[in-house]
Amino acid sequence: MITTKIIEDRNAILLLEDGKIFHGKAAGKIGSVTGELCFNTGMTGYQEVFTDPSYFGQLLIATNPHIGNYGIKLDENQSGSIKISGLICKVFNEHFSRKMADESIQQFFLDNNITAISHVDTRALVSYIRSKGVMNAVISSEETDLDVLKQMLAKTPSMAGLELSSQVTAGEAYHLGNPDGKYKVAVMDFGVKQRILDNFISRDCYLKVFPAKASFDEVEAWNPDGYFLSNGPGDPSAMPYAVETATQMLTKDKPLFGICLGHQIFAQALGIHTYKMHNGHRGLNHPVKNLKTGLCEITSQNHGFSVKMEDVKNNADVELTHINLNDDTVEGIRHKTKKAFSVQYHPEAAPGPNDANYLFDDFVKVIADSKKG
Repeated sequence: MITTKIIEDRNAILLLEDGKIFHGKAAGKIGSVTGELCFNTGMTGYQEVFTDPSYFGQLLIATNPHIGNYGIKLDENQSGSIKISGLICKVFNEHFSRKMADESIQQFFLDNNITAISHVDTRALVSYIRSKGVMNAVISSEETDLDVLKQMLAKTPSMAGLELSSQVTAGEAYHLGNPDGKYKVAVMDFGVKQRILDNFISRDCYLKVFPAKASFDEVEAWNPDGYFLSNGPGDPSAMPYAVETATQMLTKDKPLFGICLGHQIFAQALGIHTYKMHNGHRGLNHPVKNLKTGLCEITSQNHGFSVKMEDVKNNADVELTHINLNDDTVEGIRHKTKKAFSVQYHPEAAPGPNDANYLFDDFVKVIADSKKG
């Protein structure tokens, strides 16, 4: 195990796609890694963020200054491993205070072969990319030659047009929950979080989790009561296979629910386009207005793409149900005549507030009502 002293004594560099350079100290695994920069404003929940498959392919900037201070508790992971490509933070705390923690963040990163850089002025970095927009970058604690780092960056594809769900999905279908549960839900795993699955199981749902590219015929052969389109990484416009499956699901008179990437796939199945945002929404305190109740929900969010508002308003079959109060972007839609709806944010939280947890209840109620005929 690399000690804190060795980490702090070794320099590291962060080179942005436009040539901007930030210097810091090595943390995690010694190495070099590229990815798209993004920042999360949450003050807690770093472990859940690291293990969220939606972050696959991204270099995460943690805006909270202290990361790792309460350690790692492995049963709080949202997937089987760390999914971020690398971490950028101010203070990387190897020593932790939580007695129930299993290990330090440093050991967690070493176990998962993840490179990080600390001692970076993250406020200045976030301010910079808020103005310039998202871009690729490289972290290195082993290479100081800028020309070599620039060559690494040149080989890193843009997130726009990138299909990533197939890299984080399950290798084969599997079951979860009580086989005698009241409701059978088919989960399309585009990068699903564990907390989402837990929410369904706690509502007496028996799940069959299907790989991202499973065909509609494979899914329907299980005869589910409802369909769920999960969260995940990458550009939704690069996933025609998922859109085709969702389109076929809509031909059945069964309930359908989508979250985040699943929301974007659902929208595309309805003829609504998506687009890459200047900066995504990532954090634990994004205000969303429920247009049906008139109430504001404080939500957990993680997305770099969004559904086009103009397309939603021009689609006679679709109702806008939720909007983002910061920038008026689409946060929720439903089909007016089918039992199908979706939200852009994360009602399961992990981390974050539970204001929108009712959406799981709504979906299960639709399934229950549908089974009654």
